[in-house]
Amino acid sequence: MSRIGKKSIEIPQKVEVSIDDNHVMLVKGPKGEMSRKMPESIEFKVDADAKTVETINPGDKRDNRKFHGLARMLAFNMIHGVSEGWKKHLKVIGVGYSVNVKGKDLELNVGYSNPRVLQIPEGIEVQAERSKEPNTTDLWISGADKEVLGEFAAVVRKQRPPEPYKGKGIRYHDEYVRRKAGKTA
Repeated sequence: MSRIGKKSIEIPQKVEVSIDDNHVMLVKGPKGEMSRKMPESIEFKVDADAKTVETINPGDKRDNRKFHGLARMLAFNMIHGVSEGWKKHLKVIGVGYSVNVKGKDLELNVGYSNPRVLQIPEGIEVQAERSKEPNTTDLWISGADKEVLGEFAAVVRKQRPPEPYKGKGIRYHDEYVRRKAGKTA
């Protein structure tokens, strides 16, 4: 049995969790509302008094065991997302590189002849501000759905991945880019 699947999930104040007969989990909280179809082989026990959600031991079938930890983490991500939200921090590094948020569009000027315009998904908020570091812009992406947030952050990073010679490009704030030496004369 999964070690992750054994852990119970605490339900914060102002968050409601319900599961219907079709294995659809509905989570409501201050940051929004999310629903997801859970694996049918996993049963959930919602304890309203203790404010916890637990997965019930799925048994020894292989299909049941492989979804045990996954189902628990999906439930945890939804509960954490509607209560506190998720954030990603990216850095846009390069001379002349800029980021502008215009309504529901994100405009990236990252060294191409035309700016790259990305549509911001529903439920995602984006903030851009100049950093104290030279030629750097900080990009904060936040939202309740961790999956959509991570997907959008990856799409933004893909517009100009960091290159190893000068370090220019878009990277996660904690990402390490191994630098290479250039040509020698």
